[in-house]
Amino acid sequence: MPSRFSVSFLLLTAGAFGFPMYEMAPPISTVVVEINIPIFNPQVAMAELKSIKLKYVNAQDIIAGKNLVVLPDALSDPRLDALSDAALTDTTSNLSGFASSESTPASHQVNMSFIGMNAATQSATDPLTDEIVGNIDLQYYGPVGFGNETHPQQLSVIIDTGSADLWIPVSCGDCVNPQYEATASSTYTDTGNPFNVTYGSGNVGGTLAHDTISIGSLEIDKQYFGAVTHVSSDFNDDPISGLIGLGFSSIAASGEPTFFENLIVQDKVSAPFFSVYLTRGKASGSMITLGSYDVSKAIGPLTWVPVVSKTYWTVQFNGAVVEGQNVTADLQAAIDTGTTLIYVPQAVASSIYANIPGAGPAANYDSNFFSFPCNSNPTISFVLGGHDFGFSIQDFNLGQDGDGSKNCIGGIVGMDDTFMEGFAIIGDEFLKSWYSVYDYSHGARVGFASSVNNAQ
Repeated sequence: MPSRFSVSFLLLTAGAFGFPMYEMAPPISTVVVEINIPIFNPQVAMAELKSIKLKYVNAQDIIAGKNLVVLPDALSDPRLDALSDAALTDTTSNLSGFASSESTPASHQVNMSFIGMNAATQSATDPLTDEIVGNIDLQYYGPVGFGNETHPQQLSVIIDTGSADLWIPVSCGDCVNPQYEATASSTYTDTGNPFNVTYGSGNVGGTLAHDTISIGSLEIDKQYFGAVTHVSSDFNDDPISGLIGLGFSSIAASGEPTFFENLIVQDKVSAPFFSVYLTRGKASGSMITLGSYDVSKAIGPLTWVPVVSKTYWTVQFNGAVVEGQNVTADLQAAIDTGTTLIYVPQAVASSIYANIPGAGPAANYDSNFFSFPCNSNPTISFVLGGHDFGFSIQDFNLGQDGDGSKNCIGGIVGMDDTFMEGFAIIGDEFLKSWYSVYDYSHGARVGFASSVNNAQ
């Protein structure tokens, strides 16, 4: 059922801890619009909730540093700092209200763009497709080349910063999507070693192999990946063939460096970072850029947040600002392009919704989900590394809690405090508001610049 509510213009900014993310510009006149709010699809949310528990089942041990793979020494080389700094250069900007991480030199506290002289040969942009289910941007995937032939086989894979393995089906009897024709590549090698891994969308199994892998003009010989011969039905429901993990290889089931890490180690990429732009409700237009920063996808400069655990792209989660009220927390948060929603401990979720008038547990679902009045426009920001980052109500609102309901389901999901103790997962719901940069230099950091989505 359509809902009618007043709309004021909302300006998105980033500031230091304790300062609101949003500034409400006084409207010249009240504008009443009629918006069709879709019905919440519990199947999508419940499926991800279930699979998140599998994907992050070992998160507590991983964050504690248990059973990690040793990262290549080259990823800690101080030389990377200079490469990153050289690739990002100051440009003028008439936008204000942004701040950089305290560890970032003052000379980099303004807008940043990529020096283009080497971009053609040492960076690559991979176009991504947004799989849309109802009103939810479910996942983002793009083409990766397999094989050393003149025209490598292109297969679609999910882009996932929440894992660190690349896998693709090879001679997979229960796979319905396109597979890698490994016999057509003269450099394909199957090691025979078992490969098994569980992701947020299911599990896969097979053997560890290596071959030439490429994205655009960037390629790695003998890149290890899982040649899977079994995938769970979850993956067969998706229009993709596999997945490329872009987390730190310290969590790789293969025990081998990721594709992007090998690009850094082998000096095949201009800068030791990659950037991600995610569209909202548009099948095309999303992209991942390896070794470069696309200034056309950001409005305003980057805010750098230090990585606190080189496993997932993990940053400090200090809390939230909800309707101007501080919600304190002390969590480590994984920035995960392979997850759709946002997951926090149940106690933190309860505190967040307690500051939204009319919000509370969603009566029609289990205690993980909360509802809020559809005609409200709550302002919510997360405090990451001491800086506020807000995100759009369009992404927070998952839809009406039933046909004709005046309540809508919120996209911040509570998880069992024991399972999620000290941990949070920040997915695409947040990242659609921010152009994100994942940088191995300066001790590892994640950069956020306001996405062009916010100006649309």
